[in-house]
Amino acid sequence: MLSYKAAFYIHDDGVSVQALDFPAVLSSGKDVDEARMMIRSALVEMVQYFIETGRVIPLPNAALNDPEADFVEPLALVLEAISPDAKIPAEAGV
Repeated sequence: MLSYKAAFYIHDDGVSVQALDFPAVLSSGKDVDEARMMIRSALVEMVQYFIETGRVIPLPNAALNDPEADFVEPLALVLEAISPDAKIPAEAGV
């Protein structure tokens, strides 16, 4: 499991959030719970893109922070590896 950081910004009309190790991974929601769900989904999609395109996934940087954020919390990512010889079911969509 990798533990990244998510910075949350509370606004009058909702909550925006950024994965600090992936500056392009941004999302938002009507409240903190929805924003948390959306940033998790956005991070998974970005990591899948990195894997599919052969890019290196950055390691979490514990020193990252945004003093302008209302709060920062861990954003866990669990990766599973498979053998190159593994048989992947067609319904997996890979």
